Amino acid sequence: MGAKLKVAGWVTVGALAGALTTLQFQANARSSLSPLPLEELQQLAAVFGMVKSDYVEPVDEKKLINDAIAGMVSGLDPHSQFFDKKNFKEFREGSTGKFVGVGIEIGMEDGLVKIVSPIEGSPAFRAGLKSGDLISKIDDTAVRGLSLDQAVKRMRGEANTKVLLTIYRKNENRSFPVTIVREEIHAQSVRSKIVEPGYAWLRVSQFQESTVEDFAKKLEEIYKQEPNLKGLVLDLRNDPGGLLDGAVAISAAFLPKDVEVVSTNGQIAESKATLKASPEFYVRRGGNDPLKKLPAALKKVPLVVLVNGGSASASEIVAGALQDHKRAVIMGEQTFGKGSVQTVRQLGPETALKITTARYYTPSGRSIQAKGIVPDVMLDETAEGNVFAAFRTREADLEKHLGGPDEMKDEAANKAREAAREEARQKLEAEYAKKLEPPKPLPEFGSAQDFPLTQALNQLKGQTVLVSKTAVERKPEAKPGE
Repeated sequence: MGAKLKVAGWVTVGALAGALTTLQFQANARSSLSPLPLEELQQLAAVFGMVKSDYVEPVDEKKLINDAIAGMVSGLDPHSQFFDKKNFKEFREGSTGKFVGVGIEIGMEDGLVKIVSPIEGSPAFRAGLKSGDLISKIDDTAVRGLSLDQAVKRMRGEANTKVLLTIYRKNENRSFPVTIVREEIHAQSVRSKIVEPGYAWLRVSQFQESTVEDFAKKLEEIYKQEPNLKGLVLDLRNDPGGLLDGAVAISAAFLPKDVEVVSTNGQIAESKATLKASPEFYVRRGGNDPLKKLPAALKKVPLVVLVNGGSASASEIVAGALQDHKRAVIMGEQTFGKGSVQTVRQLGPETALKITTARYYTPSGRSIQAKGIVPDVMLDETAEGNVFAAFRTREADLEKHLGGPDEMKDEAANKAREAAREEARQKLEAEYAKKLEPPKPLPEFGSAQDFPLTQALNQLKGQTVLVSKTAVERKPEAKPGE
């Protein structure tokens, strides 16, 4: 059991796909387009009354109603969701990139929280925490056994409150306590560096409200250091998505003006749209174009986009647009396959509904729903291979996902696929049990040990690329007769 949890925990370090979201907050819900089903509503009222009067102990009426709404929406697809007060606050924090905490980007390693990077200027940064440090305890709670989300919630809290972290620093082989005072953090969704003369790496980890501005600033810094940039790697690995206008803007930074970036189509009129590489499609009302000052050379600089199975939603829009317009070489793994758009509609001061309102399509008309973007060049995650790719969860694996193009919703096929994934997982765990060691964690993105980044640089320089010998396109279940 312990080995199972260890391997499963390592495999699922990447976040599940975030919503490709349009923020259309409204005070009231849209009126119904058809008469309400009175008989079913009467049944709902009857059940509410029975639970209220007959349940073994008193129940909160508001909770009952909220649970009923949440159940209704959760039955639609994996990405539609009712936000109660707490969830709505967390969603807003996620889209703005602002939250109260200690200021670290984290992952999991061997059951502990690993600090990927302290956010510059944050309390954790000022306390001297470093990339690679492991957190073994949060206050009096041992981290081992907690999920990543549970650990995050324990480190977040109210501003000006304290949290005690126990840190294990591997290269010094010692543990020590650090008391940190929480404060509002502005998350960094964009990072960059010159990896070698003439070549730069720029990573977008999520599409938040400040991402486009941060993206433009990082590019300006890159061109100040390398005015004659020879090649750029845009890293979208494990980017779960976010705001639609951010995806349009970042695509527009590299594409000719006014070419199509993405189109959307759904049941209501506002969900039928074509978004182009033009400021009117990404500049927020009253704002300035953050891309205006970028050098013209950016439109033609040789470009590689790195993706993997954790690249979803908005990051897939960028990869799909650049691929269709032949502006970049897409390298890595087949992406997550989330080809739907969610709109957030506010129901009250502290509640909202996030509902799937459209599918999106790449400029060539491709729907990548439940399929993903297939890279031009398939890469393994390490020089040793792609050990865990067989059982990464993608959109097509999620229960009640929207059907993709040419996909057949076949329960027997889904069960067979899940059984195959479980068999592969058990086989892998048995192999590592014989070795008496856990799988090695992947190197940090952007580091000298980052194998896909090395291959991307080889591609830009016209050198030999070590293409995956085992990765194949993951296709949807075929329709009967095909």
